[in-house]
Amino acid sequence: MIRSACLIAALFFLAACGGGGSSSNVTGSTTAGSGTGTGSTGSSGGSGSGSSASNTAVITVDSGPTSLQSGSNAYISDNVPYVTVTLCAPGSTTNCQTIDHVTIDTGSVGLRILAPVLNASLLSALPLETDTQGNAVGECYGFVDSYMFGSVRQGDVTVGSKKVSSMPFLAVADTGQFSTIPSQCSSGAGTNQNTVNAAGANGILGIGLTATDCGVSCTLSGGYSAAIYYDCPSSGCSTIITRTSSSSAPFQQLPNFTAALSVDNNGVLVSLPAATAGGETSLTGTLYFGIGTETNNALGSATVLPTTTDTSQFGTGFITANFNGQSLNQSYIDSGTNLYLFSDTAITGCTGSYVGYYCPATTDTLSVTLQGQNGTSEAVSVQVANAQALLTTTFSVLPGLAGDPNNFSGDTTGYSNTFALGLPFFYGRNIFFGIEGKTAGTVSGPFFAF
Repeated sequence: MIRSACLIAALFFLAACGGGGSSSNVTGSTTAGSGTGTGSTGSSGGSGSGSSASNTAVITVDSGPTSLQSGSNAYISDNVPYVTVTLCAPGSTTNCQTIDHVTIDTGSVGLRILAPVLNASLLSALPLETDTQGNAVGECYGFVDSYMFGSVRQGDVTVGSKKVSSMPFLAVADTGQFSTIPSQCSSGAGTNQNTVNAAGANGILGIGLTATDCGVSCTLSGGYSAAIYYDCPSSGCSTIITRTSSSSAPFQQLPNFTAALSVDNNGVLVSLPAATAGGETSLTGTLYFGIGTETNNALGSATVLPTTTDTSQFGTGFITANFNGQSLNQSYIDSGTNLYLFSDTAITGCTGSYVGYYCPATTDTLSVTLQGQNGTSEAVSVQVANAQALLTTTFSVLPGLAGDPNNFSGDTTGYSNTFALGLPFFYGRNIFFGIEGKTAGTVSGPFFAF
């Protein structure tokens, strides 16, 4: 989503900023390597989604990785969209692994996979990125109150029917010299999302509004944002390094998978069906690569809302939400945020262990006018349901889930001007995300459109 992080501990998922932490009805213990993905060493890097179109992948909103569904790790994710990713050693069609339950995050950029999920034979065959000193490269990616750290490796990455060869990705919680996390990464950064339980997923696929995860910031000494790259000799990672920004090979920063494609690379369309108000067990939708590049991803009559263009630090841009007489100019639309986030003292808040969420006696319908940077606007209705009633079900699709960031514990700095339209806003809509520096017909990114 917006900034570089995730808000409010395990109560809700704000990957928008880049990464993870999912919402859970049952909180379990955190165990490294608690998820394995759908292991398939020896399979070729195919579609992994079952989709027949040339530019699509299947999205599933469900209860999360199988490893988190029972025993001491019992865990139910809420409003988290997943895709399946196939990762192969560069150039190989046999040393591959299909990894399910990788979160789709339109508010961050870059692929991040939990290293303990990967088969040992595959992990060892994925080359480490190196710097000008010939040393391995590590990365710290920060979220609002959490972070991920690990090695930067190369692999052939397939999502649905699309493939990028030798693409850098973050192997989170890798071993060796990456076992000790640099103090600048961990200090004040909150939870280390180094397990499947902590992340609520086997990985994160950031396909936001920028071409790389750090942009110009990481090309300047000392000019860092959410992403920080490190020189990592065998003795460990400590020295911060610069990395050039390129969405095509040779890569140095983690690229946006979409931007790195040879075609259908100007953005994505996320399409999810409408959800029953009281919740559902699961939903299946479609991720379309490209905007206006195929017959299935045309903008058509969608309202285009250009975002702020300074997206290089966060992977997303801002629009303005006019709500309750306020012009909230740091608002955004993000699949990695699992609820609506905004402040409204007129709505009854939850109590007890549900403090921070909204608990109106009956569902409230709010009117919000979203405005792009060019003045174009669109009025939308937002449904706010009783969060306690939703969260005490076994459903994973919760369309009315909403909360006030000022009433959650944790760092809420910078959210006073925010109306975050998380995954509940996606149900029943087709939402486009145009990448900065690219065009869709006559429209230039970055933009949201629906």
